[in-house]
Amino acid sequence: MKKILMIEDDPGLVRTIGDRLRAEGYDFQRSGDGLEGRNRALNEVFDLLLVDLMLPGVSGFDIIRDLRSRGILTPIIILSAKFQMSDKVSGLRLGADDYLVKPFEFDELLARVEAQLRRTDYGSRGRERDGAKENWLDLNREDYRFGGYTLSFRDCGLTGEEGPVPLSHIEFKLLAFLVLHRERVVPNEELLEQVWEYDEAVSTRTLYVHIAWLRKKIGRSGSEGPIQTVRGVGYRFREAS
Repeated sequence: MKKILMIEDDPGLVRTIGDRLRAEGYDFQRSGDGLEGRNRALNEVFDLLLVDLMLPGVSGFDIIRDLRSRGILTPIIILSAKFQMSDKVSGLRLGADDYLVKPFEFDELLARVEAQLRRTDYGSRGRERDGAKENWLDLNREDYRFGGYTLSFRDCGLTGEEGPVPLSHIEFKLLAFLVLHRERVVPNEELLEQVWEYDEAVSTRTLYVHIAWLRKKIGRSGSEGPIQTVRGVGYRFREAS
């Protein structure tokens, strides 16, 4: 049974949505203020979050920002009376997956909930298949060249125009994983899982530090270089066109 948390301070709307989602077979939970909702979303496991923007305690924007900055990728649908385009853009850029303006029809909400849950299920199954059939750190891969550098899987090293670039083992694995999955956004959680293998001592802060070190070694002055940040989600390797 999929578990959904609704962070909303309108008890009438919560009751209506909750009754309908429970009737559809979902485990529906609710929090009536932003602080409680944020704490539950940070410390409990949910399959989907429905988040209002104007909340007592902590705003919906702050909740989304906190979750994504900590690498929590639970799908988020914003439900808000704020209809300005700037609010929609801000919410989506912070890491929300969808935005629905109040008032709305329940059938539309249900369709969007189902769509987000399908995406999550498909992504999980795809990662399971990929993990079963591919050892991504295959040292027999061909060298990869970008921007004057050569990444050697056989030697676990990087060479630039002026010679070898010193990389730690973690830095090599991080760069190699981003290169092998280039042109798509790699979520923070996936990098932690694949590169650090979910070492409990490692946090997203460690990931940010290693990304910064890599950029100093392969970036250009005043720019991110080929490792691009996608705020609230993760990173993407993309060569300059």
